[in-house]
Amino acid sequence: MVTGDIPTPLTLKAEDLAAMPREKATIPEQDGTQIEYEGVPLREILKRAGAPLGGQLRGKALASYVLAKAKDGYQVAFTLGEIDAQFGNEQIIVADKRDGKSLFGYQGPYRLVCPHDKAGARSVRMLESLEFVKLQK
Repeated sequence: MVTGDIPTPLTLKAEDLAAMPREKATIPEQDGTQIEYEGVPLREILKRAGAPLGGQLRGKALASYVLAKAKDGYQVAFTLGEIDAQFGNEQIIVADKRDGKSLFGYQGPYRLVCPHDKAGARSVRMLESLEFVKLQK
């Protein structure tokens, strides 16, 4: 689900995500092996919900963030500036596959994957919702 101060709140199903543009991201596990995740870029989901991205991301819109919430209550935040392709251009994906297979148990059904973070704390497992928040209206 995408909720909050957004023009088009969304409830996406697995088939919706499967039909959207997809990317792969590789992150190292603690034992040094590489894990490949696949999913939809977060910016694509936000674009469908009407978030101000690209040329619209100016002024007050830069004081907006996305709060990712997990089933277990864990939450992390991302600014639009770090997500947008014209600013930080961070690769952040809403993954539904790990090494070509659906996410299992405590991993899914969706996981936010941030391959360029130095620590994995913002790779939210059991992702349930994204809340868009405008600090300045």
